[in-house]
Amino acid sequence: MAGGPEAMARSFSCPIVVHAAPTFYLRAVRCYGICSICFVGIKERPDATSPPSTMDMDSSSSSSAATAAAAGVVAASTHRYSYNPSLIWNPEVEEYFIKAYGANHFARISESLTRPSSYSCIRVNILKSTTYAVFEKLTKLLREGFADGFDVMSTERLPEGNENDEGFQNGMCQGIFKLCLEGTCEDREKKENKVKRHGIYECQLPGLDYILFVRGSGPHHILYGNQLNRCLKEVIVSRKCAESVLRGAQVFVPGVLACSSHVEKGDVVAVSVAIEQPNTGGWGVGITRGAVLQGSETDPQYLERKGMYIGQGITQLSRAGIFRASEGVAVEMTNRVYRLPSFHDLLKGEIFLQNLPSIIAAHVLEPQQGERILDMCAAPGGKTTAIAMLMRDNGEVVALDRSHNKVIDIKRLAAEMDLTSIRAFRLDALKSVCQNDQATHALGTNLKNATFAIEKSILSNVQTLSANPGKEKTDVKQKENGNGRCLGKSEMRKSSWRIKNGPGRNHSTGARAENSKGFLPNSFDRVLLDAPCSALGLRPRLFAAEETMESLQTHCKYQRRMFDQAVQLVRSGGIIVYSTCTINPGENEALVRYALDTYKFLSLVPQNPRIGGPGLVGKCELFGNKHTEMWLTESEAQLVQRFDPSAALDTIGFFIAKFIVGNKDS
Repeated sequence: MAGGPEAMARSFSCPIVVHAAPTFYLRAVRCYGICSICFVGIKERPDATSPPSTMDMDSSSSSSAATAAAAGVVAASTHRYSYNPSLIWNPEVEEYFIKAYGANHFARISESLTRPSSYSCIRVNILKSTTYAVFEKLTKLLREGFADGFDVMSTERLPEGNENDEGFQNGMCQGIFKLCLEGTCEDREKKENKVKRHGIYECQLPGLDYILFVRGSGPHHILYGNQLNRCLKEVIVSRKCAESVLRGAQVFVPGVLACSSHVEKGDVVAVSVAIEQPNTGGWGVGITRGAVLQGSETDPQYLERKGMYIGQGITQLSRAGIFRASEGVAVEMTNRVYRLPSFHDLLKGEIFLQNLPSIIAAHVLEPQQGERILDMCAAPGGKTTAIAMLMRDNGEVVALDRSHNKVIDIKRLAAEMDLTSIRAFRLDALKSVCQNDQATHALGTNLKNATFAIEKSILSNVQTLSANPGKEKTDVKQKENGNGRCLGKSEMRKSSWRIKNGPGRNHSTGARAENSKGFLPNSFDRVLLDAPCSALGLRPRLFAAEETMESLQTHCKYQRRMFDQAVQLVRSGGIIVYSTCTINPGENEALVRYALDTYKFLSLVPQNPRIGGPGLVGKCELFGNKHTEMWLTESEAQLVQRFDPSAALDTIGFFIAKFIVGNKDS
C-alpha cells in the first residue's frame, strides 16, 4: 500500500499499532467489530534478511511520528483497560473518618478497601480432619490444578505476571505470614522453602494451628487488546458480582448487566464493572440488563468504567444464552487482576473459607465444653460452627437469624461439618429475650426439665392416636426440646397435630426453619454478638457513597438495642463478645463506651489471641458539635482489637471487644 504505515492507518476505521523497525511487518486487518480501539497484530517477519517491503521503506520522520502516535494509543488504552478504582464517600462521612483517622491514614484505608486481601484464610474442621491432612490435600490440589498459575476450577493456564505486577514482591501481606514463620531460623527456612513450592502457610500462633493461609497475587497488568484478528468484546457485571470475582469467584449469569453484540460461547471477553452513579432517586447503575455495547462513548458508563476492568474470561454461553438463563456460569475467568485460589465445593465439611478476624472473634469467646452459648446474628454460620468446633461439639450452640433461608443455610453447614450441638432458630435478635410472661411462669426456673415434662405428657396422650408413634416421638423430641426456649400453647398444639398427621412435606425434606419466641434472661454462659453493621470494613469494596451520617447513626441505634438483649441473656460471670466488620468508630468504640457507662457490672477483659491493634482514644466532635461521640480511654483501648485493612496483616476492617459480666444484682 502506497504512503507507508500511517497511510494504511488512515484507511482503517480504528487506530492501529505501527512498528517502524525494519525487522517487523504490519499485518493489517480491517475492523468490522464494535470496539472503538483495537490492536492490530504485530508479527516478526519470517525472513528478516529479505529485502524490505514498501511498508518498511517509509521515511524516518514519518515512522517516528507514527510510532509516537501508536505509543499514545497504547498508553490511552492501557490506562482505560486497567484496574484503578477510587472509593467515593459521602462528604460528611468522609469528614467524619478523616477526623477519626487523619487524612493520610484514611486515604490508605480507602485505597486498601478497593482490593482483596492477598491470601485466602482457611479454617480446618479439626473434628472431621486434621490440619496436616488438609494441608496435604490442598497441596495436591494446588500442584495439580492451581500451582504456577493454574486455576483449581479450570485446566487452562493463567498468563504469568510481569515485573511491573505488584503484590507479594512489595510485601503486601508480609505481616500475616510472620504469624506463620515463627520459630528457630532452621524451622523458618524449612517453612519458607515449603511456602515457595506450594504457597500454603500454617499458622504458628498458639491455639490457632487449625488455620491455613493460601497465597494469592496481584494486582496484575493485563493486556486486553492483543488478540489477533479480533476486536475487543466486553461484558459489564454488577458491583457485587465484581467484588466476588476479585475474591476468586466466576462470573455467574445473574451478575451480567450488558455485553457486546455477537458474543458467542467460547469468546474471550474483557470484564468490567458498573458502579452506582448519582441520579434523581439516589444511586443506581443506570443500565438496563441486556443492553448492547457498541464500543463507543455512547455505551452505558463508558467513561465511568475507565480503570474498572477486573480481568479476562471465556464465555460459557452466547449473548442470548446469558440473558435467557437464570443461573449458571456466564464467564469463566482465565486472567484476573487478582488471583486468589477458589476452593468452592472442594473438601466440603473439612474446610471453611473465613476471614481471619472472624476466626479470632470466635476464639476470643473461649467456649468451653458443656456450656450453653448464643450466637445472636449467626448467618451464614461460620462463627457458629467455629464455636461448636472449639467446644468439641460438646454443649449447645444456639444460632439465631431472622431470615428463614439463612437459618436453613446454618443448619446445612452444621450438617455438612457433622456438628450436632448447633440448634438454629428463626428469630429477630431484637426480640431475643422471651416476652411471654405466662409461658415463663408455667415453665419456671428449671425450664429444661419442665420442657421435657410437657413433651412427655404430649407424647403419652397422642400415642393412642398413632399406629406407629416411634418415629414421630423422636422427631418431636428433637424439635420441641426447648432447653431454655419459651413454649406457647399454640406451638404445643402444632406439635400434637404433627404427631397425629405425620411430619408433612416441608419437615420431611428438612427445609423448614424452626421459629423461636425468645429465651429466658440469664440462660446463657456466653454470648457472641456479631452485630449487623455498615460493613465498611469488607473488601474488596467498590462503592461506599450510599452510607450517610444518618444511616451510620441508625446502625448504632440497632446495635445498642441488640447489645441490651445480650446483656439480659448472659448470666452473671458470663462472657459477651461484640464484633463488627466496619471501620466506623460509632459502631465500635462508641458502643463499647455506651456499654461500660450503661452497665456498671460490665468490664473489658484481655483477649487471646491478640493480633489486632488498639482502639481509638478520646472523642469526636463535628458539624458545630451537632455530632459528638465518646470513645475509649488509653487503658480501655488496649483491651479491644481493631483490625486495620491498611495494616501489614492485610485483613478486612474488623473490631472485637470482650466483656465479662459481673454480679447483676449488685
